[in-house]
Amino acid sequence: MARKKVSDNLEDDEPGLDISSLIDVCFLLLIYFLVTTTIQPREQDLRMALPAAAPSETPPVLEPMFIKIEKSGQIFVNAGPESQIVESETNNRTLVELRSRLDSLAAAAEAGGQQPIVQIWADGESQQQRIIDVLNCLASANISKVTFTDLVDNL
Repeated sequence: MARKKVSDNLEDDEPGLDISSLIDVCFLLLIYFLVTTTIQPREQDLRMALPAAAPSETPPVLEPMFIKIEKSGQIFVNAGPESQIVESETNNRTLVELRSRLDSLAAAAEAGGQQPIVQIWADGESQQQRIIDVLNCLASANISKVTFTDLVDNL
């Protein structure tokens, strides 16, 4: 009876993978994509004179915002002919429109490296709660430079 010879070396029986053809295909694809790509011209190659931003030595001066509180509870922004009503609903204490304007003022002041300034004129017969609502709105917009004025010109 014949015996089968069992091989002690099992590593010789595993199939091998020849990757040399895979490397050739990768190099061919690389060369193909290098040759067929188009290079976009840079701005320097367009022969155009682009405008340069010349920074100003001094930032622009930011005018203070003027807020007028009438005895009816209406709130106006700006003085004189530029006066605009921003809050006409006297029962609304959130002052959404005023808050958005104050946020814009604070952002403009921060962009200019300044602190926003707000002047408040309140009618002598206006409710204190309405003034407190405006001050709360200023505090929520992180505006701390607030002055009360009694100027009657251009109101």
